Order: sequence, then structure tokens, then C-alpha cells
Amino acid sequence: MAIKAKKLQPAKVEAIAEVKSVLEGYNDFIFAEYRGLTVAQITDLRKQLRAKNCEFKVVKNNFARVAFDELKVENVADYLSGPTAIALAKEDSNEVAKIMFDFAKEVPALVVKGAYIEKTVYDQTKIEAYSKLPSKMQLYTMFACALNSTTQKLAATLQAVVDKKNAEGAN
Repeated sequence: MAIKAKKLQPAKVEAIAEVKSVLEGYNDFIFAEYRGLTVAQITDLRKQLRAKNCEFKVVKNNFARVAFDELKVENVADYLSGPTAIALAKEDSNEVAKIMFDFAKEVPALVVKGAYIEKTVYDQTKIEAYSKLPSKMQLYTMFACALNSTTQKLAATLQAVVDKKNAEGAN
């Protein structure tokens, strides 16, 4: 639970409001510990995540707890301890998770703690399994290919019937 002071300081209220305004624009959050990463490594990770329309933000844990409470995002306070960065995704969160786990293989200092995706909290093992699933676009492509394959087989079968009828009519 967030620690609230008896006397609110205007600077902290502004900082919390700023964190809240950033978080409001995103649906999914992946929490990671970044202790031990160099600035160059964080910059590289941010560049990879930006390609998927995702941001990687380091926020003060207490401010993030209060902001998540105000946004009614529950059960994420456990992931807001220690040096925490949040990957903010609007869509394709499994691709974002995949990028983060691939990066963590190269740079073991990055530790994915958990996630909040589509109003569900994922622990480390669940988010890792989620990252291995195909993305929505890949699923759409697979469905379209399967549908196209069936349609092609039907068209070929109908064409074969027409060709057979034409051949019988010519004899």
C-alpha cells in the first residue's frame, strides 16, 4: 500500500499527477528491475520497445503506487519495490514481453518481475509464458492463411468438376 504523508507537499502531488497522466494513456504494464543496466543498455531497450509503440519509464515506486491506486489498477504494489521500470504498452503486449525477455537473455541484469495485462495480474512465470504466444497479428495471419487454403481447395475441386463435365461433353 502506498505511504501517504499527513501533510501533502505540492511538488509531490504534481509528481503523482504527472505519473498518473502518463499511466492513463496505456492499457498494459510490464514491471522490471533494471539494477545493473548501463545507460547504453537502457537506451537500446527503449529503442526496441519504441518500435512496438511502447515506452519504458523509470518512476518513483511510491508515486506509482498512489497513481495506480487512483487509476483502480489493483494488486501491482508487490512489483513496485526496488529499482523498478515499467514498460507501458497500448497493444501487442506479448510482443513487448517477448522483447523484454529476449533482452534479459542478452543482459541478465534486467529482471522481468510481473505484469498487469488486460486487467489481469501476471507473475513472472505467467508473463514469460505469455511472451511465447503468437501476437494478435500473427494469429490473424494464421487464420487468414487457413481460410485461404480451404477456399483454394474448394475452388480447385469445383474447377475439377467443371473440367470433367467439359471433357465428357466433348467426347
